[in-house]
Amino acid sequence: MKKHLLFLLAACTIASCDTDSESVAETNADSFNRKALLEHTADNIIIPAYQDLAADLATLENSVTAFTANPDNNSLLTARTAFFEAYLTWQYVEMFNIGKAEEILYAFQMNIYPTNITDIQNNITAGSYNLSSPNNNDAVGFPAVEYMLYGKADTDAAIVAIYSNGTQAAGSKTYLNDLVNQMQGLTTTVLNDWTGSYRNSFVNSTGNSATSAINQLINDYIFYFEKGLRANKIGIPAGVFSNGALTTHVESYYNPAQSKELAKKGLQASVDFFNGTSYNDAPAGESFANYARTLRTNANSSDLTLAINNQMESAKTKLATLNPNFREQIAADNSQMTLTYDEMQRVVVLLKVDLLQTLNINVDYVDSDGD
Repeated sequence: MKKHLLFLLAACTIASCDTDSESVAETNADSFNRKALLEHTADNIIIPAYQDLAADLATLENSVTAFTANPDNNSLLTARTAFFEAYLTWQYVEMFNIGKAEEILYAFQMNIYPTNITDIQNNITAGSYNLSSPNNNDAVGFPAVEYMLYGKADTDAAIVAIYSNGTQAAGSKTYLNDLVNQMQGLTTTVLNDWTGSYRNSFVNSTGNSATSAINQLINDYIFYFEKGLRANKIGIPAGVFSNGALTTHVESYYNPAQSKELAKKGLQASVDFFNGTSYNDAPAGESFANYARTLRTNANSSDLTLAINNQMESAKTKLATLNPNFREQIAADNSQMTLTYDEMQRVVVLLKVDLLQTLNINVDYVDSDGD
């Protein structure tokens, strides 16, 4: 839960805010239709994305059941395909740490990486475990399933053998199924809350307070962009916050050929959310891009929405130049990873300082990673 993280906001970031943002926040009356923004976000972005993830995880459940019932090369490849489809969809959901997702620490049980192989193996050996325990946060979720499907041996044939007749075949089968069942159960819990009572309370929480939905939503979004995307996917593996690169911290470490694809999806999901692009087939709707542009126009200030979108495009362009395999990119030319991080960091400043000041919303988290 990000509210429990203690970070220190860097002075250099604070100093980057522009006078246009301060002027808008101080002088402009906010008559923007916040409820319309929340309704569009709930009905056409968040709920459809969760529904898609739940469907993908159901497909993964079925493919993992088939693989563990009859381990062979074909069933392994089918399970891997279903896994990666669900992992891509997850990139559109991870930023929404609000409501039931925040309450049950959903993200911590879905995508903590690097996964802890020792904990996984100890759980399999013991045959008894509580996957919901915080002690197992790094032994569950997508990274743990990835290890079970890609990382238990060096070749596909050896992985199939482990599940077929290895000394821990039965335990490995049970653990893999339990992992996917837990992910599906957690996702169903969050989705049911959105399609139940929470949706209405969310769209009606339009005030400007630390606990209002509109304020929590934009803070969750910026926190994800800064931490989940910029830092976790790029900066930490590239060694931005350490004395050297940490290739073990690459997302999709055991399937590294897909690591850039996950980052691209995460960045595109961020662009789409900011601009109110629907996840389903509905037209684009009210968005934070529209909100900022309205306030800036009313205050005769510069177009912050254009600046944010232009910088996001710069980040996308730089990310596209990277090797699809981040482990290989770091080994060959890590400077390209850090340059990509720099482009994303420029987005962070625009979002975390200029956008929030324009919207007259306070940051509800602080950080100490030196950005």
